[in-house]
Amino acid sequence: MKVVGIGNAIVDVICEVSENFLIKNKLTKSTMKLVDEDEFKKLLKDLKIEKTISGGSVANSIVGLAQLGNEVGFIGKVNDDDLGKEYLEGLSKENVKFHYSLKTEKTPTGTCLILITPDSERTMCTFLGIAGKINESDIDENIVKNSEVSFLEGYLWDKGDPQKAFNKVIESSKQTAMSLSDLFCVERHKDSFLNLVKNKLSLVFANEQEIKSLINAKNLDDVINFAKQTKKLIVVTRGEKGAIAIQYDNVEKCEANKNLKIKDLTGAGDLFAAGFLHGYINNLSLKESLVKGTDLSSKIIQQVGARIEI
Repeated sequence: MKVVGIGNAIVDVICEVSENFLIKNKLTKSTMKLVDEDEFKKLLKDLKIEKTISGGSVANSIVGLAQLGNEVGFIGKVNDDDLGKEYLEGLSKENVKFHYSLKTEKTPTGTCLILITPDSERTMCTFLGIAGKINESDIDENIVKNSEVSFLEGYLWDKGDPQKAFNKVIESSKQTAMSLSDLFCVERHKDSFLNLVKNKLSLVFANEQEIKSLINAKNLDDVINFAKQTKKLIVVTRGEKGAIAIQYDNVEKCEANKNLKIKDLTGAGDLFAAGFLHGYINNLSLKESLVKGTDLSSKIIQQVGARIEI
């Protein structure tokens, strides 16, 4: 395969809410919060579900790559319950090979409540369920070894079994890419993430806020200098300011697309990563890869949900 993704296998439940809903439930807009099953059900009980999709950050990127005609796969942990079966069917429809055997678990399939406010921002409340319990035995080493790139998400990182699964992937990979995922993840795992970026990864995706927090940077110049020193490929999305890729002394920039009818920012970073990775694995230039990522990101934010409707 071109790319195998390893991430949280999460069923996305999309709902539109008011600003007051966030305030009432003490949620910080545009961030991700981990919740238990009871809190998840409490949040959902008075909401109207707009859409249910087989999601997860890296899974969204992998589907994007499949839609662009790349041969890709995904490894993620689900239960043999209704949502787990729905998850499997969702990936199969998108021509993504799901390299995980369903089995009955005590813990249910993970779910993410995506709350979209009128300004199109998304706030996420995630019940990880069985997704967060991925371990070394869930990783097929041969699948990883026979892929050009392994793509990991910061959301999946945690001490114990998930960390061991991460390390097994990194040790088996030809090239490892990773998304820092969320400011919450960066601040929670700063030392671990910094070690991964400096010493173990080939390609890093981050938004400007995440990478600045990771290295305690004051401005973008600090980020560029850090990236040059690591001698890795670091790709930074900057919202309306576009995106930038730094590899050794090569710095490429791409402006954001204009005049978009934004409906929902869910999946913007995931689909940007898909577009950039498509360019990367098909030998496009850094600039061309940035443009491809920007184009996919622009498409996804003009519809609801994190899957491009073809």
